[in-house]
Amino acid sequence: MPDRTRTAPAPPVGERGRQADLPAPLLARSITVTALVCYATVTILNVLRWGDASTLRLTICIGLVLLVFGVQFLVTAPSARSWGTRRRIGVLGLQVALTYLPLFWYGISWGSMEGPLAASVLLTLRPAAAWPLFGVVVASIPAYSLALGHPVTQAAYYLIAGMLCGIVIYGLSRLTDLVHEVHRTREELARMAVGRERLRFARDLHDLLGYSLSAIALKGELVHRLIEVRPEHARSETEELLMVARQALADVRVVSSGYRDMSLRDEATSAAAILAAADIQADVAIDCGRLHPVVDTVLATALREGVTNILRHSKVRRCSISATVDEETVLLSLVNDGAGRPGARSSDRTTRSSGLHNLRERFTEIGGGLTVGLRETGRFHLEAYAPIRPHMAEDRSYDELPADRRVAVGADPFEKR
Repeated sequence: MPDRTRTAPAPPVGERGRQADLPAPLLARSITVTALVCYATVTILNVLRWGDASTLRLTICIGLVLLVFGVQFLVTAPSARSWGTRRRIGVLGLQVALTYLPLFWYGISWGSMEGPLAASVLLTLRPAAAWPLFGVVVASIPAYSLALGHPVTQAAYYLIAGMLCGIVIYGLSRLTDLVHEVHRTREELARMAVGRERLRFARDLHDLLGYSLSAIALKGELVHRLIEVRPEHARSETEELLMVARQALADVRVVSSGYRDMSLRDEATSAAAILAAADIQADVAIDCGRLHPVVDTVLATALREGVTNILRHSKVRRCSISATVDEETVLLSLVNDGAGRPGARSSDRTTRSSGLHNLRERFTEIGGGLTVGLRETGRFHLEAYAPIRPHMAEDRSYDELPADRRVAVGADPFEKR
């Protein structure tokens, strides 16, 4: 027996590197914090460079710098985007005081602190007001430098340094916001994908196994009745029961990987045999030729659900199954005489079944429709229509379909194989 044990391939070098990285939101936030620490250090060095290095002066400078960048740390956090107006204005007022009041003690050496305030203006105010105020803040220290009689080159330095600091902090903060948003979006998409897969699994399990299990139960009862009086016939029915059971087992296996392609013509042939075993006279007329694989599968699913409901919910003696083509539309009709009394309302338990609800969703996705209910004659009708070419983007592209299930471009989709 061949060894089927598989060893998982080693991830590429790039993937191994990514697995060891920090989570993206934490990495983005760490970069922003690192930039803030660097700017805080630059401010302290400027004070040491331009003024005396007394212990009191240095201690107060460090305390003010920590306070300024502590507030800036809060402003750059993604949660700050949800602050109320009063809180934003209060924080901006505090930053204005921390930016301009120390100028009276430290002089122009405190001038580099305009950058964090400029960034906070962009982060807390609406763009219409933020950008003009950003320009005012960035220009304030150069104007103060010129008023003190400093050279124009020094004023230009403060202008560029303040603008660069504000833009960098603002850009890193917005980048962190975007990373958090993308991270949350990915988590939401993952939850949606899991929910969609659960829905697909439940829908496919119902559509694939409901019919097979009903047929197994029906044939099992038939074999039980025939095994003593007509053993040869019972043996034949047992073989068919085993075939249906094997098909049900195969259906269970394909549910985990995706919904399999089905053929309306093959399903009609199988339905006729099952109905005959249930002593139901079935008139089958499938005259629609070759169909697009998606349309073929959805129509076959509709027929399977209709036959399943006949076997489960109705006392049917005769039914008719037909499929025709009307211009660009394929019409499927299933009519039986055992649904209930004439004039009964169509809000039957059959019309409310999850299987028919799933079918309506399938037909809606491809641009078709489904109607189910009793007519005045007392006959139950299941009628479905679908376009020749489905109006949807399938989960798998047309080129990925098996070769024997494709319709060549430009070919007649109803041409016999």
